Amino acid sequence: MDVDGPLNPYAAKPHRRPEGYRTHRLMTPSWEAAERRRLAAWGLPHKAPKPLRVWLNPAHGPALATLPYDLVWATTWQDEADAFIAPLLGLPALPHIAWSEPRPEPDGGVFWKTPQIVAWARGRPFAWVDDLITDADRAWVEAHHPGAALLHHVHPKAGLTADDFAHLAAWARQLG
Repeated sequence: MDVDGPLNPYAAKPHRRPEGYRTHRLMTPSWEAAERRRLAAWGLPHKAPKPLRVWLNPAHGPALATLPYDLVWATTWQDEADAFIAPLLGLPALPHIAWSEPRPEPDGGVFWKTPQIVAWARGRPFAWVDDLITDADRAWVEAHHPGAALLHHVHPKAGLTADDFAHLAAWARQLG
């Protein structure tokens, strides 16, 4: 599960926050460090960093918990998703995929997360929910992953919808 896009519809206009979402201002350690680097680069090292605006729908936690999946964070938030996102959604601590550093360069339009998610799955069936999934990722997974896989794109202006949850549940039922 990715955070930004599916759970946090960051691409929506500030005055058009999707219905059911609440605004949170979060200062994670990695966000604060990145903001301090940005401010220093602009010649403003003593300016206080601004928290990250995150929109979350509290109904998504229970909806995710009812899906027949072992939930895993597949987000650049990594373990910070447990500290900052999970409590706001009422989710327990979840495992996360630890991304390699530096991040690999895209190969033929394949998202840098794709090979690492497939490696993490180790041939097991998986559903991946993200806003940056493309047909190139689907083709790569089909060529490199022997198990069933659902790569489910969520529009980052809308976040997860009832249709997304229905699709995820139907795919899981189809697997048996």
